[in-house]
Amino acid sequence: MKRIAVFASGTGSNFRTIVQHIQNGHLRAEPALLVVDNSKAKAADFARAHHIPVSLLPPRDFADENAFGRAVIEALEARQTDFIVLAGYLKKIPDNVIGAYPNRILNIHPALLPAFGGKGMYGRHVHEAVFRSGAQITGVTVHLINNEYDAGPIVLQAAVNVRDCQNPAEIAEKVLKEEHRIFPEAIKLLLENPYRIEGNRVIVERENNDQN
Repeated sequence: MKRIAVFASGTGSNFRTIVQHIQNGHLRAEPALLVVDNSKAKAADFARAHHIPVSLLPPRDFADENAFGRAVIEALEARQTDFIVLAGYLKKIPDNVIGAYPNRILNIHPALLPAFGGKGMYGRHVHEAVFRSGAQITGVTVHLINNEYDAGPIVLQAAVNVRDCQNPAEIAEKVLKEEHRIFPEAIKLLLENPYRIEGNRVIVERENNDQN
């Protein structure tokens, strides 16, 4: 069974959804660690209530990105982490962490990449941009990360119709529901099947088995 570390910066609704899917047997994984970048992250309260270890690692406490990355890697290795999931984590992942876990760091983005992506495009900023654009369709993208913002290989995407939404908050609500559906599916897909990267595409070799 793969051991996953989840990174979060806020309430951690996707983190809670992932843990629930593990508990109900839909997702075969062990939550090895939660990493948060600030002491106010409510995700940490949920983790502790479910006996999941928490590491508080604010990037500002370190001399530079490389030092921060070394501390992150140390925390991950101490918990024998196999795979990393970014669930509303708002800090840049250091290059040395990406190098230590190549093609094993999964992120969720609240739009259909490559649209509405890039540095500074997260959370409400994305939904505000979608609303201003007049787009009728937005969605969710789950992708592996690389050294560029929102540019890694895409694992799964799902479209969300926002034609009738009257403001960015309504868009956010509809998109979040789809995040909670698609994120566990993407994690399950990569944890339970061999996959490889060709160019910027994720090729999954689905294994036939009778297990759920």
